[in-house]
Amino acid sequence: MNPLFIIFVGIPILEVFLLIKIGSEIGALSTVALIFLTALIGIYFAKLQGIQTFKSGIINLYQNKIPIYEMVSGASIAIAAILLIVPGFFTDFIGFLLLVPFTRKIIFALTIRNKIPSEKEKNDKTIDGEIVDHKKDDL
Repeated sequence: MNPLFIIFVGIPILEVFLLIKIGSEIGALSTVALIFLTALIGIYFAKLQGIQTFKSGIINLYQNKIPIYEMVSGASIAIAAILLIVPGFFTDFIGFLLLVPFTRKIIFALTIRNKIPSEKEKNDKTIDGEIVDHKKDDL
């Protein structure tokens, strides 16, 4: 299936289904209150995690290290904040998963695993070099 179809059609259908099911169990006002509560709590924790990630990135820069984990972490926190603003229980669940540092480390490990060079790339016999001309310019 097309991923855009799943994002723009499948997720809203799932959200409406969950809202109807949960609303029939706990009531309409409680469902709306729960959606607002999860959004407020999620944005608060996204702010805290974002500030902590920013401080960690600054510390890595002062130590002359590239803050790769902090960049991936910051992107996942931004996506989590967007998902928490969107009303619905499924998007809130995914947003809260992205806020937990443990799941961010799993995402980081999955993205790094795809970037490790293969054996063919490691055994490449090409040698890079540079030609240096020792002759002086004749005028």
